[in-house]
Parts: sequence; structure tokens; C-alpha cells
Amino acid sequence: MPTTDTALRSAIISVLVENEPGILARVVGLFSGRGYNIESLTVAAVEDGRNRSRINIVTSGTPMVIEQIKAQLDRLVPVHRVADLTLEGPHVTREMALIKVIGRGDDRTEALRLAEAFRARVVDATTESFIFEMTSGTEKLDAFIDLMRPLGLAEISRTGVAAIARGTRVI
Repeated sequence: MPTTDTALRSAIISVLVENEPGILARVVGLFSGRGYNIESLTVAAVEDGRNRSRINIVTSGTPMVIEQIKAQLDRLVPVHRVADLTLEGPHVTREMALIKVIGRGDDRTEALRLAEAFRARVVDATTESFIFEMTSGTEKLDAFIDLMRPLGLAEISRTGVAAIARGTRVI
């Protein structure tokens, strides 16, 4: 009797598409129409002369669900390529966040100390608040944000994951 893998896994899927109106709505519609969750989504033009954009999607599901997502994305027109970076080999991921912390006294001093340790930059400061900018992997960002909570974390704005394969592999 064959076994099925029901363990959930996270996947970073990069999709190279024609840069045209409505393509992002079609990709998001594919996910919402089938009940799949998008944990992170980034999109930007990447090839000026060829009018293409790259969409990076972080999602999770069983291996079978991830394969279904990739197959359905690949069938969308005008999709040129679909790549599961988490399966295809080493890759680099980064995410940027702006983190607002409101506090005074020792909490303010501790927030600055932690920001320095995490290499977060102060991009705005008032007598009662800081806005930190931090670019790193998602786990490191999450750790910094968790440390800011008791110090007066007030607001967060995140870009989502940007990802690219290491070495000579391209999508």
C-alpha cells in the first residue's frame, strides 16, 4: 500500500510572467479560488526589454498541494516559468521591514541597543519613537520584532520575501 506524505512544508515559488494588467489578480485568484494561503507575496518588473515581472510567493501545504499549485500556475497565460526555489537547491531570501517602536527611558535605550546588535538602521526618530529599517531573512526579522514587543512595538510594515537561486541557476 503506497504511503502519502501529509506533512506540511513551506515553499518559495518564483513565477516569471509577462508584465501585463491583470496577471497578479489571476495568480492571486488561483490561490483564493482553491483555498490556498499566500503567506508572502512580492512582485516587480525584472526584464525591461522583455516586459516581464517576477512574482515570489511563499505558501505552505503538503507536497501534493505544492505540486498542484505549481502545475496550475504553469498553465496560466502569460506565465513563462515556475520554480520552487525550496526544492531546486540553494537560494537567497531577504525581506525588508519598517518597525515603529514607541517608548521612553530604559526601553528606548534597550531598543537602540538591540537595533545595533541586529544591524537595524534608525530611519526616523522623535523624542518618543523610533522607526527601524531592517533587511534580513524572515527568521531574523521575526526575532527582532519579538524582542521589540515588550519595548513598545507599535507598528510593522513588511515587504514580503524576495528570493533568487544561488549560483548559475536562473528561472
